[in-house]
Amino acid sequence: MRLSIFPLTGAILFPELQLPLHIFEPRYRAMVGDALARDRLIGMIQPSDTVESAPLYDVGCVGKIADVETSEDGLYNIVLTGISRFRVVREIEVTTPFRQVEAELIADPDEEFLTLGERASFEHEARKFADMQGYAIDWDSVSRLDDVALINGVSQIAPFDSAAKQALLEAPNLRERCDLLVQLMEFFGRGDPDDDRVTLQ
Repeated sequence: MRLSIFPLTGAILFPELQLPLHIFEPRYRAMVGDALARDRLIGMIQPSDTVESAPLYDVGCVGKIADVETSEDGLYNIVLTGISRFRVVREIEVTTPFRQVEAELIADPDEEFLTLGERASFEHEARKFADMQGYAIDWDSVSRLDDVALINGVSQIAPFDSAAKQALLEAPNLRERCDLLVQLMEFFGRGDPDDDRVTLQ
């Protein structure tokens, strides 16, 4: 499929989750306007560097504009709902101010779940991580989340660097993503308390 992309370092989106975005740059305002006129789809993907037109990582997530607000000065506040992960086949030469790629969708395994032991181990590590960060968490609500919503949700919002977030997005299944999250939280627990980001680099 042909996909307009929003390269944004540190921001990842997972299927069935939501990502709010404030769109102010003219090229991305044009991208949102184009998406609203067509299929409402935007590909969220991380660039591999912060320089202009940096190469892209291989994997991103297609999001559908589920909600949009437009201000008088032409800015957008949108909410994307994740549809499917995708893999970049190639970047397309375009005349639009925003970048576009040819992409293939990645089918995630059906009915993924963790064992009771894996779930308990993850929640234990997550509680330690949250306490260390000073996060106030409603653990009763967390316990009611299904495994996919829990693991993907934490992966999306965790304060890890771009390489770590990308590794989480590219994990082939829920169990491997859960294992990686636990490793990252354990690593952070052993790190410098003055550092506020985890790195895989």
